[in-house]
Order: sequence, then structure tokens, then C-alpha cells
Amino acid sequence: MTQYEFICNECFQHYEPDSKTLRCRTCRGTLSIKYKNMEDKSASLPCGPELTMPMPLPSISHYISLGEGKTPTVRMQKISDQLGIEIFAKLEFMNPTGSFKDRGTAMMISAIKLMGISEIVEDSSGNAGASLAAYASRAGIKAHIFAPSSTPSPKLNQIKIYDSILHTVDGTRDETTRAAEEFVKENSLVYASHNLSPYFVEGTKTFGYEMFNDLEPFPDNIVVPVGNGSLFLGIWKSITEQKNRGVIKNIPKLHCIQALNVNPIASQTPWDKSRISTTVAGGIAVGSPPRKLEVLKVIKDSGGYSDSVTEESIMKWQIKLAKHEGVFCELTSAAAFAGLENLVRKKEIGKGERVLVPVTGSGLKEAFPTN
Repeated sequence: MTQYEFICNECFQHYEPDSKTLRCRTCRGTLSIKYKNMEDKSASLPCGPELTMPMPLPSISHYISLGEGKTPTVRMQKISDQLGIEIFAKLEFMNPTGSFKDRGTAMMISAIKLMGISEIVEDSSGNAGASLAAYASRAGIKAHIFAPSSTPSPKLNQIKIYDSILHTVDGTRDETTRAAEEFVKENSLVYASHNLSPYFVEGTKTFGYEMFNDLEPFPDNIVVPVGNGSLFLGIWKSITEQKNRGVIKNIPKLHCIQALNVNPIASQTPWDKSRISTTVAGGIAVGSPPRKLEVLKVIKDSGGYSDSVTEESIMKWQIKLAKHEGVFCELTSAAAFAGLENLVRKKEIGKGERVLVPVTGSGLKEAFPTN
């Protein structure tokens, strides 16, 4: 008997957890993890001096780590002054493979290893693939990583260096997912999808738990670049868990930022394949995010806002952060700051409010800007 179960986010059907159940068998909804005893300290992960996070493992001894988490939070003095708010950035590119994805991957790979699985398949725009390749290597698991051929070469090279098998796809991010799913069926393998796995979101919760140690008082707003929404949802789950425990009373607004060229959540309309275009923010170029309804619910429940940003503003903010704050982030991360500027202009974020932005990945993993 496990200390947790899977629950459908749409029809609330319950399932005993296993490696191949990624969607509800009744309504095809996405799944989350529900704990039977939130106070079980044997199945918790330390996230600070006084905070522990429930996790879907029997004990900490089963947790496979490369030292992810505990990333620094820094105040962005110059852009705070420019926008008239107080901005903090949590530097997620300080994780072992250079992105926040290591948080989710560590938990997912730990659960997969515990189940005795020796070969897995994943699809990614780059960062998740590199992360999974690294942790699979550490766990002794064979990994097949599918990625668009348009993925920046530093990310593809990073996947290969960990000795995973790289499958490049000449197509969109969504076509890459379909190729991975077909490969799983043809070879009867386990699909370790960071987009669908309930374990991945359990890992990204650590970001939210660390916020309680990093910032006092707590931020009024959290602005997140969103593709599939694993970090966005992990942050929210950590907040609700702490609110239910009485640790916090007031919750921050969670704002979702997408690229204007690929914005199925911010536009709140069914994605029309005929208008799929490319975006420099490859990490959020997801036309059909499976957890879209979950993200929209969090935006509503937190009082947040969803917005889209132009390619020009994304590139402008990548350079601006480097020149003014010494932070060289990936373009996906720059999209969040472009969105923050929009939110201030639209008065969705008021003057003097405190804002936290995750810098989700490193600019060193992309082609260098030309100007």
C-alpha cells in the first residue's frame, strides 16, 4: 500500500499509482498526486530549516539527487527602479543541468527507479531532455530523448553527452511529442513524460517551498513563463499545501506568460494548427499543453493574469537583463520579464508590489544574441 494515490484533475477518479497511468481512464484528464497522510515525516523532503515537503517516495533514501534546488534569490535593483516595483529573481539556471527542470526530473526518476524500470522515453524542447538524460544516467536507466531538430545545438549536445539516445524530429514541438508516443507504443516502453507525469509536478514543488525561506515578506506576485505549466503548477501546489497547514494566510497572484506566436493558454482559445509559428522562446513553444485547464484554474483561483509577449520584447529583455543585472538567461526566461513589463503597464501589478520571477534556464544553452 502506497502513501499516496493518483487523482484525476477533471472527474476526480482515484487510481493506484503505476508507471504507465498518465491520464484518467474514464475522461482522459490529467492526474495529480494526493497524499493519504500529509504529515508522514518518513516520506518528506527537507526544504529549509523548518519546512518539509511531502513526496511520493517511502523515504529520503530513495531520492536520486544531483544537488538540485536551493538556488539563489537576488533582488533586481535596476529594473525594479525602472518599473516601480520590487523584483526578485530566483536563479534556476544554477540547477545541475542549467534549468528548473532538474527539480521535477529528480522526483520523477526516483519514482521510476523505485518501480524497477530500466528504459524510458521522453520528449522535450531541450532542457527537460537534458535533465532527464542526466538523472537517468545517474540512476542507471536507459533513456530515449525526442527533440525537435530546430532545438539549439548546445541543448542537443548536452543530451548526447549523458549517453542517452537522441531522436531528432523535423517538425514542431507537438509533432515531437507524437513521435515519442508512437515510439513508446511500438517498443512497449515507459513514457516518462514531464508534461504528463504526476511525479514531475511533485518535484517542481520544491521551488515553492524554498520561497518560504527565501523571501520575507512573501511576494505579492509570481510571474512564470508557461509552456506545459509544470513549474507554474508545482508552485501553486506548494502554496496550497502550506496554506492548508496554516503556514501562510495570503496567497500571491500567479501570472502566466506565453509567446504571442504560441499562446494557447493566454489566448484561451483552442489552438489552430494552421497558425502555428515559431518562437525564439523554445521552452514555451507548446501548442497543445495537456495541463491547460489546470493552469487556467490556478490563474483564476490566485487572481492572476495571463498575457502574451512579442518576439521583439523577448529578445530585448534577454539583452536588458544581461546588461543591467548581469543575468544571462535563456529567451524563455526573458519572456517572463517581458510579460512583467506588460503587467505593470496594464496595472495588473501595482506600484511598489513585490514580484518573484523564476529565471528558468541559462542563456549559455542557446545561440548567443547578435546585438
